[in-house]
Amino acid sequence: MGFVISTVNMKGGVGKTTLTVNLATSLAKNHGKRVLVIDLDSQINGTLSLMSPHEFAKMRKARSTLSYLIDSLIKSNVPTDEELEQFICQNVCEVKGIDVLPGDLELYDEYLVSEMLHKQAISQPDTNFNAIWQQLERGLISTLIKPLRSQYDFIIMDCPPGYNLLTRSGIAASDFYLLPARPEPLSIVGIQLLERRIKKLKQNHGNTDLQLLGIVFILSGSTLFNRYYKQVMKRITEDFTLEVLFQNSIPMDVNVAKAVDSFRPVVLSKPNSSGAKAFTLLTQELLTKLAN
Repeated sequence: MGFVISTVNMKGGVGKTTLTVNLATSLAKNHGKRVLVIDLDSQINGTLSLMSPHEFAKMRKARSTLSYLIDSLIKSNVPTDEELEQFICQNVCEVKGIDVLPGDLELYDEYLVSEMLHKQAISQPDTNFNAIWQQLERGLISTLIKPLRSQYDFIIMDCPPGYNLLTRSGIAASDFYLLPARPEPLSIVGIQLLERRIKKLKQNHGNTDLQLLGIVFILSGSTLFNRYYKQVMKRITEDFTLEVLFQNSIPMDVNVAKAVDSFRPVVLSKPNSSGAKAFTLLTQELLTKLAN
C-alpha cells in the first residue's frame, strides 16, 4: 500500500502546488516511484503544472475530470476500477511513473451538497445532519483513493486553501500531511489554525494514525530580509520540534515561478537551477523521514 499525503495550508499563495508537483515529479523521475497527483483545488494550478490547457480541455470535454467523480461519489455512485482509469492521465510531462487525476474549475457546490444531506437527514429519523455530513467527509476521498492505493507508491493530494469539504476529506483520507509555509506572520497563522482544526478532525473521525510529516519553507524575495523573518522563525521553533521542520527549504528562484509557463515543474524545465536542486534534496529528505 502506498503513502497518501495531503499538502495543505489555510492560507493561499504559500507554494502548496509548487511543492506538490515538484515532489511528485522528483519521486518518479529520480527515485523510480509510482506517483499519483490528485488536484483537489478548483484553481487547477496543480493540473496545469503537469499538462497543457489544451490537454486539460480534452479531459474536461470527455467529462474525465475530478468534478464528475466527486459528483458521482456524493450521490453514492462508486466508480468501478475500469471507470477510474479514464480519469487518470498517465506518464504526464513524458515522465514514466507520474500520473495525475485532473481537477476542475467547478468541483462541487457545497451549498447544494448541504441541502441534499439535509434532506437525507430529514428522511432518516434515527440520524442527524451532523452524522450524515461527517460520514460524507470521512468517506468521500477515502472511497475515491481506496482502489488506487495498491497501484502507487505515493498518492499526493493538492488541497485547496481554507478548510472546505474537499480539504477536510482529503486530510481524513491521508496517512500524512505536509505544511508548506513562507517565513511571514500570516503564513504561520495559517499553520496554527490548521493544526487546531486537524486535531479536532482526528477526534471526529478517529484517524489517530494521521501524522504531520513536516513543515517546508518556500522563500520569496519579499520575506527573505524583512524585519519579521527572525521573529517568525523563532516562533516556529518554539511551537514545533526541530524534527518537524524540513532542513531543506526552497530558495527564492525565478525559475520556479517561470516553470508554470511551460506547464512543467521546475525539476524538469530547469533541472540545474537552485530551485530544482533544492526540491531534489527535499525529496531525499522526505524519503528518509518516511523510512525512519
